[in-house]
Amino acid sequence: MKRSGLAILLWAADPGDPVRLATPFAHAAAAAALEMQVEVYFSARAVLLLKPGVAAQLRASDRFDKTIADWMDDALEHGARFFACADALAAQGLTHDDLIPAGRRHGGAVQYASRAAHSAWATLVF
Repeated sequence: MKRSGLAILLWAADPGDPVRLATPFAHAAAAAALEMQVEVYFSARAVLLLKPGVAAQLRASDRFDKTIADWMDDALEHGARFFACADALAAQGLTHDDLIPAGRRHGGAVQYASRAAHSAWATLVF
């Protein structure tokens, strides 16, 4: 069976360690460019990347001019969709209204587990 989707779970993708943050979005952009449905689930401290201005201040490497926001925009421009975990938002003192527009979709453990259980979807965890 051909895979039609890729679900990416951002669990250990912490804004405090930006060197790890470009890769998930590079994979999201690549899969979306291959015309796969791509869903990126922000959990734990990764939801902070959806707060306005946070990702724009982070770089995965001093050797690249791209910010993490630029990497996120690449994924979005290719068709990836972002989902924020309500429990993670609550743990960080945030609501969906505190997020960039692209991050206001609700999606957490149930939605990600549903994708993981579906044979047409592949999953990655960062």
